[in-house]
Amino acid sequence: MAKEQTYLSVIIPAYNESSRIVETLHEVQTFLDAQKYNSEVIVVDDGSTDKLYDVVLKHAKNMSYLKCIRYRKNRGKGYAVREGMLQAEGIYRLFMDADNSVTIDHVTKFISEAQQGNDIVIGSILIPNKQNAVEKNGLHRKILRVCTRLVRSLFVRLNVTVYDTQRGFKLFTNQAARRIFALQKIERFGFDVELLVLGDKMQFKIKEVSVRWINPEGSKVTLMSYPQSLFELLVIQWNIMTHRYKF
Repeated sequence: MAKEQTYLSVIIPAYNESSRIVETLHEVQTFLDAQKYNSEVIVVDDGSTDKLYDVVLKHAKNMSYLKCIRYRKNRGKGYAVREGMLQAEGIYRLFMDADNSVTIDHVTKFISEAQQGNDIVIGSILIPNKQNAVEKNGLHRKILRVCTRLVRSLFVRLNVTVYDTQRGFKLFTNQAARRIFALQKIERFGFDVELLVLGDKMQFKIKEVSVRWINPEGSKVTLMSYPQSLFELLVIQWNIMTHRYKF
């Protein structure tokens, strides 16, 4: 009998998240077990120094469709997401954050949007007239707003209007995932923008969907992440200008 094709792949990049990953996996499992489609969950251990890998393996004993990709050196969230996406098998492929800041139940709306012809569906808390954010890292949020304005200036040159590039909840069709992640070069926080730039250049249809976002304390995003992300935006522009992306 042929193996039933995986309908949804959920990729969760994680770095030293052993204290929070179980609650997230439990919520993901509860949701997916209630669906009629086939799923897989891939946790990507991005060189953690805590007990993350052991914790995930223990949880996998009661979650047959859960697996963990592991490598020793911390490479960055972008690298982790790419590894998961390229090893995934789903018709639809979602990545979400290990802290569960956008809950898995949002994926139903995202899949619906993909079924209507959208190749990339991204979560947003900055769509005009929407109030969907609960923030526990106030200073980070103020800096993020400034960075977001700079990010949006990059998209003026493209064919898509995006209000919020940085939410860690994005769905790709398998075709879009295979093509985009094969070309991804940014390994840390600037990768979100790169994915959308690549998707836009490849003429994939991008849809922005409002989500409820709760950013808990203990975020792995530090103040230094922002200047690094801004530098990565320049790298993306340079890659485009020098034709480093082989479309």
